[in-house]
Amino acid sequence: MIYTVTFNPSVDYVMHPSTLDMGYTNRSTSEEVYAGGNGINVSTILTELDIDNVAMGILGGFTGEFVLQTLQSQGINTNFVFLDKGNTRINVKLNGIIMTIINGMGPNIPISKVDELFRRIDRIQEGSTLVLTGSIPSCLPEDMYDIMMSRFENRGIRFVVDAPGNLLMNALAAHPFFIKPNNHEVGRIFGANPETPEEVLPYAHKLHEQGAQNVLVSCGGYGAALVDAEGNEHTTKVPPCRLVNATGAGDSMVAGFLAALDRGMSYGEALNFASACGSATAASNGLANRSTIERFYAALNHLLADEKNKVGQEVVEVVETLDENDEDDQES
Repeated sequence: MIYTVTFNPSVDYVMHPSTLDMGYTNRSTSEEVYAGGNGINVSTILTELDIDNVAMGILGGFTGEFVLQTLQSQGINTNFVFLDKGNTRINVKLNGIIMTIINGMGPNIPISKVDELFRRIDRIQEGSTLVLTGSIPSCLPEDMYDIMMSRFENRGIRFVVDAPGNLLMNALAAHPFFIKPNNHEVGRIFGANPETPEEVLPYAHKLHEQGAQNVLVSCGGYGAALVDAEGNEHTTKVPPCRLVNATGAGDSMVAGFLAALDRGMSYGEALNFASACGSATAASNGLANRSTIERFYAALNHLLADEKNKVGQEVVEVVETLDENDEDDQES
């Protein structure tokens, strides 16, 4: 079973203004409201792919009720702790010519509610996967993920960590099963500027050597790279798509990678499926549905097959040229 934890859930209120002029009244042409949060996004995609999972975290107030009702209406299994006071934050996303995001502060979370969440996680059985992703509210310790992994180590639980900066680096000592930074986060960690999958591979190896078993690095439109648990390298591309919404694309990759491994795919195939999931969400208004994911996965496989055939044809042409030159040399 896969469990996701979201400490910073949200109601994402997406508006599409035709103009955005400071100091003036701006009007939206349409709006959407979503249940947001990185772990929630992972659970949403896993459920869409028919992978058993439970979304966990901390909710509060009428906005927390909206998040819970939304997830349950989508068939997502939930096990959230509810605050006695305070509301789950609202994030306003102004999707105009340039995406502008205003993230809410969120409620104060007492340690007693964190302890209640931990007691629920204590019931997770050996062999389960615990996904820790997203930011930590300012009212909680910055090393919360490290605290959680220390508490639940030696329990046979696989940890997945998708978090920025120190949250990620502090997690490496617990040897997480899988981490997924993007190329810009990797660049900030190592003081570099890698862009392509080939450029991030040396840094992925360093993260692997520091404790992460599988290191998947997303590179936007360039594709993604993976150093797997055996230290083998894999790279992939993204299928052709028009960027509509980058929110949730990374979470979709996390879900896709886990879903693929759950289905028995190889690491290389899992990387391809993860790329398709991320691209499908990037091309959708919200998180991708299953049919879109399958369409993008088919398109990616077609793209990779064409490139493989092209490389194979180039090798054949080189060999034929060498053979012709060799024949000319023998005749002379």
